[in-house]
Amino acid sequence: MTTPRHHIHVAADTHREAGVQRGQALESTLAGAYEKYAELFGILGVGEEQERRGAETVLSTLREWRPAILEELEGIAAGSGLELHQVVALNARTEILALSGRASHECSTLTAQFDGTRHGVQTWDWHIELDPFWHTQIIDGPGLTFAGLTEQGIVSKIGVNEAGLALHFNILGHTGDSPAGVPMHVLSAVVLSECATVEAALELIRSTPIASSSAFTMIDATTAVSVEMSPAGVFVIEEADGSVQRTNHFQHPTPLAGQKSELYEPETSQRLALVRERLAAARPESTADMVSLLCTGPGEPPLTCVPDMSLNYGDRWATLATVVTDPGAPRISILSGRPTDAEAGDWTVLDLSEKTVAV
Repeated sequence: MTTPRHHIHVAADTHREAGVQRGQALESTLAGAYEKYAELFGILGVGEEQERRGAETVLSTLREWRPAILEELEGIAAGSGLELHQVVALNARTEILALSGRASHECSTLTAQFDGTRHGVQTWDWHIELDPFWHTQIIDGPGLTFAGLTEQGIVSKIGVNEAGLALHFNILGHTGDSPAGVPMHVLSAVVLSECATVEAALELIRSTPIASSSAFTMIDATTAVSVEMSPAGVFVIEEADGSVQRTNHFQHPTPLAGQKSELYEPETSQRLALVRERLAAARPESTADMVSLLCTGPGEPPLTCVPDMSLNYGDRWATLATVVTDPGAPRISILSGRPTDAEAGDWTVLDLSEKTVAV
C-alpha cells in the first residue's frame, strides 16, 4: 500500500493571505524542499549566482504582470520563514533547471472520451529524492477554487477547478528558454484560478510573457487541447479522434525547430508512439483503462518510470504520482505512486462539488 500525501486547504480572500496560509501549513518541510532543490541546481551545474539572478528576473516579471501573485509569494515567505528569493526559486524551478542543459525523463499524458464526458490522466515523473516534498491541495480563493497536487512552496502544478477546467503539465525544452518570463507553475495557478474554459485559458496564455517551455493539456466540457508554450510562441495541438496525447517533445513544427532534442529524444517520441499504438488498439472505456494504458515494464518505453538507484541524484527518475482528472464532476484523483500501483494503492480524491478530500 502507498502512503496518502499531506494535504492542505487554503481559504483566503487575498493572495497575500493565501500565501501566508500555505507557508504556515508547510513550514516544517519548506526549508528542506528548498535545500534539496538548491542541491539539485548545483549538481546540474546551475550555481547560486545564476539561481539568484533567475529569481530576480522572475520577480521583475511578476511585478509587472500580476503584482498580486508576487504578494502571494511574499506571503509564503512570511508564513514559512524562507527568504523571498528561495520561494521564487522554487516556483521557477523549471526555468532555473532549464539553464542546466541536462537530459530529462518526464511525464506522459492523455485525454479520452467515454460516457459522454472527457477525462485526463498523466504520470508525474521526477527525481526520487524530491518525493517527500509534494502534497495535495484545495485552494479556495481568491478567484475560482481549484484542487490538485503540487510541490512544497509551489503554488500549482496539475489541477482542476470548480468551473470544470482541468490542467495537466508536461515540461518541454527549447534553445531559447530562460527565466525571463512567467514561471510555468505560477501560470498554472493563474489559469486555474481565473479561467472557466479552455478558450479563456488560451486567451490568458497568449497574453502572458513566456520565456520557457512547457505544455498544458487542458480539458473542459466540450474541448481538450494540448497547448505548447515556448519562446517561439504558443501553439495549440487539437484533439483528434477523441484524444490528445502528450509526452515531452514539441509536436508543432515551429517550436520543434528550436527544440533541445538531446534532452528528451529518442525516449519521448518512443513513449508517444506507444501511447498512440495502444489507443489505436483499444479506446479506454473507463478511467481505470486510462491508467492501465500508462503501465509499462522492463524493455518498454517508460510510461511508468522506475528509478535506477545505482545512479546519483539528478539521474534517478521515478513516477512519483499518477493523476486522473474528471472536470465534469469536477474531481481529481491522485495516487502517490506508479500506474502499476493503481489497484493496491491509496488514491486521494479531491471533489470540488463538496470541497472535500477522501482517501
